[in-house]
Amino acid sequence: MSDSFNEIFYNAPDGLKLYARVYEPEQTVDTLPIVCLPGLTRNARDFHELALTLAGHAITPRRVICFDFRGRGRSAYDPDWSHYNIGTEAGDVIAGLAHLGIARAVFLGTSRGGMVTHILAAIAPQLLAGVILNDIGPELAPEGLMEISENLGKRLGDEPPNPRNFAEAEALQRAALGEAFPALTNADWERGTRASYVESGNGVRPDHDLNLLRTLEGIDFSQKLPDLWAQFDLFAELPLLLIRGENTKLLSSEIVAEMTRRHPALQVINVAGQGHAPLLETGQLPELIAAFTAGIDLRAV
Repeated sequence: MSDSFNEIFYNAPDGLKLYARVYEPEQTVDTLPIVCLPGLTRNARDFHELALTLAGHAITPRRVICFDFRGRGRSAYDPDWSHYNIGTEAGDVIAGLAHLGIARAVFLGTSRGGMVTHILAAIAPQLLAGVILNDIGPELAPEGLMEISENLGKRLGDEPPNPRNFAEAEALQRAALGEAFPALTNADWERGTRASYVESGNGVRPDHDLNLLRTLEGIDFSQKLPDLWAQFDLFAELPLLLIRGENTKLLSSEIVAEMTRRHPALQVINVAGQGHAPLLETGQLPELIAAFTAGIDLRAV
């Protein structure tokens, strides 16, 4: 247990040991919990500052649950890398919520986490009271996914960088992402780096199973990628908020326009000076997220 959150371990349907953080308000609340799902190689630490704000909010404090998907953070690595897919990960989230006794929540998904939320709408719609998508939609722009793949070094034959310390890891992050994130402060870069790297025996390393990158092999980035429009349409009756980085290459304006056409009540926040994916603890985002979720509380009454 930390001073600010409880650490939860639970078993996935296939027995793999998985991890989540639970941030509890100081007082008893009747607000809906919010479930935070991270990006492809990210983990629960990405949501730490946001979770503190939401759990300790002066007007609408709420319980916040942040998951590490299998192969990331403190969740166990899967011996079969083919299990790193959004269907399996959706099942893992369902198991975690059952373990915690949570029957309904607002879901906040960053990138991969938003794709998992689409799957949850199809297989466990009763869980979803509302949805926040952080720089992700039902369709991916191929150039954006190709850039992510290149930044991660998807070819396993390539020797990954081996930073000696967090300062070197931060320099790598800035080199790869700095052009898309001019709005970030030095503190933002340091915090983001420490959320995605972990100390190892000979320096620091990315805090995920490198076999995750094998899931990106063989993709033809010249072709339209498989989409989740059918699952997106299942959000039709739900409050839906889209947070989009101004400089993102993964979520094109054309995709956003189609999302708005299909879900006219979609709320969109464009984040200046950030790319894929915006840091949710920056600027006014925490208060905007708190206000959106408070509106869902009122609908649930």
